[in-house]
Amino acid sequence: MIKTLLAFDYGTKNIGVASGQTITHSANSLAPLKAKDGIPDWTQIEKLLAEWKPDLVLVGLPLNMDESESELSARARKFANRIHGRFGVKVEMVDERLTSFEAKGEVMSRGGSRDYKHNPVDSIAARLILEGWLERNLSR
Repeated sequence: MIKTLLAFDYGTKNIGVASGQTITHSANSLAPLKAKDGIPDWTQIEKLLAEWKPDLVLVGLPLNMDESESELSARARKFANRIHGRFGVKVEMVDERLTSFEAKGEVMSRGGSRDYKHNPVDSIAARLILEGWLERNLSR
C-alpha cells in the first residue's frame, strides 16, 4: 500500500519537489532543486529519496492542452526513467497541465511577487500534482 509520495515538477532550470502521504491526504512543498539544462544534481535526488523513502514517486508530465506531447514531455519522461533506473523506486507520470498556472495564481492571491525567476513556483506546482493524484486515487 502506498503511504509516502514524492512529486517532481520537472523543468530545465528548476525542479519542484513536494512530499505527501495517503494517511492524512496531505502534501507539502519542499525546496526546489536547481537544474542545468534539465539535469539535476543526482545526489540531491538521492538524499530526498533516502530521507522520505517514498512508496511512489510522481513526475509531472507537461502535456499540451490538446493532450499532445512536447519536447519537455520527452525530457520529463527521461527524468522519470532515470529516477526509476538509478534508485529502483516506483515512478508514475502525472498529467500536470495548468499546475504552473494555478501555482502562479496561488502566489498572486497571497500578495506574492510576479518575479517568478527569483520566486519560483515549481514546488507549489509539484504540491498541486501530488494533491491532484491524492484526490483522484483516494476519493474512490
